[in-house]
Formats: sequence, structure tokens, C-alpha cells
Amino acid sequence: MNLEQLWSELTTELLDILAANRSRIAELDVREKADQTLLTEADLAVEQLIMAKIRALDPAARVLAEESGSGSWRPGIDEEPARIWIIDPIDGTAEFVHPRSAEFCSVVCLLEQRTPVAALIVAPELGTGRTPVVVQASRADSTILVNGRPAVLNNHSEPALVASLTRSSGSEAPPYESAMVKAGYRLKTRTTSQTLDMLRTALDLTDHVDGAPRFDLFHRKQQKVWDGLAGLCLGEIVGLMCTDGEGNKRLPVSIDTLAQPEPAFASTVMGRPEAVKWFVELARDSRTETPKSS
Repeated sequence: MNLEQLWSELTTELLDILAANRSRIAELDVREKADQTLLTEADLAVEQLIMAKIRALDPAARVLAEESGSGSWRPGIDEEPARIWIIDPIDGTAEFVHPRSAEFCSVVCLLEQRTPVAALIVAPELGTGRTPVVVQASRADSTILVNGRPAVLNNHSEPALVASLTRSSGSEAPPYESAMVKAGYRLKTRTTSQTLDMLRTALDLTDHVDGAPRFDLFHRKQQKVWDGLAGLCLGEIVGLMCTDGEGNKRLPVSIDTLAQPEPAFASTVMGRPEAVKWFVELARDSRTETPKSS
């Protein structure tokens, strides 16, 4: 299976279709889904494009996609396949519909034995001067490319003391957030593209994106699988710690998770190992009302 050719063709076509839809944002049909996230006709068009390209390469593909294709396969309908494709046509749709925002991307992740082994992330306007940032990742050879060149990993000796603790708009701040601030962390809590926040946890994008933050830690409760698996693929390659909120390994994805009508992780924590271990303990202590600030 020629993933390199698929990623190349998809990148070209995704950049074209996303640009075409961004040029007519005011005309797009936009509606709110049951979970209060947005769905546009662009999401559906992009998803159909990606699914068609995948099935041209892999006719028997089992696909979990966020929008129209979300019900195409579930465990129990047929035998569990060795290979599953995960699609998020536009991660950050609420940002996509705002012309000034660049915090959105299209995401494809390939699972083998329920573990992410390859990923494509296409962020068409994220780069300096609204240029594309395209990330290709392969666990088979432990490579990550950004715009065709080897990525700079976010493994600096000194931590950035910045964390992405995304949560739903209007939700109450959990106690551990104030403890993290007291410990010197700067926090990003507003949800944009979770994939891009996980990307900034795994990679240093300074050479590609003006003012790109480096996150030591990413955390999200009730994270849909298509928002997280490509980021987890990057994290595993870089050597970050990837766990749930209790510190258990996040991968491989359980069959029970994939079988959900809206497959989601109860929680995802990814980052520098020392940061993840500290955060998991901090969050656990906050639930028992004995928070630690360092």
C-alpha cells in the first residue's frame, strides 16, 4: 500500500477544496449538531473526498469518519479488521467558518491492530503568511515530516511551562488549573483544533508558524477519537507519554471505545513524561480535594 502517494494526492486535493470553500464562507450551509459543534457542507465534501481516495487505494477499507461516514463500520457488524482508517474532515470547524482564523486542519490516521501507525495533517493556513503546514507521520520508520522536511521535535531540555487544557466553552474550570498556574504554567483552555494542539505538543513549529507555542502537556476530557488519534501517533513517535486521566496507557484503542456511537476517550493526556506524571497526580489529588501546586 503506497501511503506516500496517497498522502501526496490527498494534500494537493485537500488544499484545493479547503481553499475553494474558504473563499465562500459567507455562503456555506452551517448548522449545529447535537453535541453543539458545527457542521458545514465543506465538512461533508472534504470527508467524501478523503473516503473516495482511501477506497481507491484500499477497496475493503473500514472507515470511522466524523460526519457522513461515521456509521460505516463498527465492531460487531463484521469481523474486526486489521486496518482501520480514521477521518476528521475539518478539525476546528468553528475556526474554519471565521475568515481570520487559521486554527483548523484536515486529518487522516491509519490504525493497525487498533494502534495508530501513520497520519496526515493538512493545515492550509497555519503557516507564516497563511501558508500550508502539512505533516506526514510514520511509526514504521519513526519519521515525521513537516512540509516535506524532517520535523523539529519538541524535546527541548528546558520545559516551556505551557499546557493545552482544552475544555468546552462555558464549562467550569477544574481545581487543577489554578494549581498549574501557581506552579508557573500558562494555560490554553479554549478549544480550537485539538489535533493542532497535540501537534504543538509533539513538534516545535517555530520555523513554520509565527508565535507557535510549545506545549509540555495536552489534556482533554471526552475526546472524540478523530480529534486525538493522529496526535497520539505523533506523540508515540516522538517518545512522549500518552495516557488516560488515571495514567494508564492510551493505546491501543479498545474495541469498546470504537464500538461507541460517537467513539470517544474518557480522557487523553499527552506530553513530556515528567509533566504527564505530575499532572495525573495533580488531577487525582484535586478530585480528593488535596491539590498540589508543585
